[in-house]
Amino acid sequence: MLQLPADLDLCDLHVHVGGAVAPHILWSIAHEHGFKLPVKSYWDFVRLITADPERISSLDDFVDIMHRWTERIQSSPSAIERSVYEIIGKEYRSSRVTTIELRFNPMKRNLGGERDLDYIIHAALRGMERACLEYGCRAGLIFCLAREFDYDLNEIIVRKAIRWMHRGVVGIDLAGPERHTVELSSEVTRYRDLFERARHAGLGTTVHTGETSHTDARGVLAVLSELRPQRIGHGIAAHKSEEAMARLVEDGVVLEICPSSNLRTRSVADLQELGRILAIFRERGVRYTINTDGPYILDTNLRREFNLLLAAGVLRLDEALRCVETAHAASFIREGR
Repeated sequence: MLQLPADLDLCDLHVHVGGAVAPHILWSIAHEHGFKLPVKSYWDFVRLITADPERISSLDDFVDIMHRWTERIQSSPSAIERSVYEIIGKEYRSSRVTTIELRFNPMKRNLGGERDLDYIIHAALRGMERACLEYGCRAGLIFCLAREFDYDLNEIIVRKAIRWMHRGVVGIDLAGPERHTVELSSEVTRYRDLFERARHAGLGTTVHTGETSHTDARGVLAVLSELRPQRIGHGIAAHKSEEAMARLVEDGVVLEICPSSNLRTRSVADLQELGRILAIFRERGVRYTINTDGPYILDTNLRREFNLLLAAGVLRLDEALRCVETAHAASFIREGR
């Protein structure tokens, strides 16, 4: 079976902390903090926090697991520190991921203001630094702005990202389902100054857009025009528009493709459809990377994602190696971290 070389160092650019912590770790954290769970059995808990194909049929279902359970369990300084530490170590051991960017919204870990935001951030950075020291990895944090948040809350997240750049915050993201495709341009315009501020400070910028089957390429075009990110999370809807793909190439924007996530949320029907989309991107010169999104919620890891695509003939080995190379080059992590 065609597989990546075992000694190849991988790079994962799109990992949500809420979807990447092993169930037994979350189970331990929940009990340590006296978190009231709706189940008594560990195995029922595993089913509760994983994206079972029989229960998950959309992005909303996928996101609901994180918002309702995993992010709440991670809502303390000690919980987020352990979560970040465990993710980096696990991804290195399972896939030899030596460069990893973890994203999360710190405000979704401070219980609506009950916990100090800087303590949450500092704890996440401690967990990251400890893991990097132990495994010799490079890592960085990306703070997610939320489409459902008021502008003022997202502005605070950008300020915190800039404040903690010196410790390893490397970028910002805009996350959350795109609800109103007709009004996408006006929706993203309100974030333009925040992205300009982040860019000016030296932070990397990425945006979730074109992620689901019901969205078209207008979201991608709006984001490219208004926010000018360096990368786009998912972005598979861009294949529906020659204009969007031409703009991606012209602006040098890299897509963060997450195969198992797109399959589980029905963003693509099957691997064959994903293969057709990636072939279109290659033909048009659109650069893309392969990522996990949520390794444990999806029961995957980065090496498994690549080998899945190789086994199905979605990627040739040289194309997979090019994706790895593109990911390392597109990382927001500076040399020396």
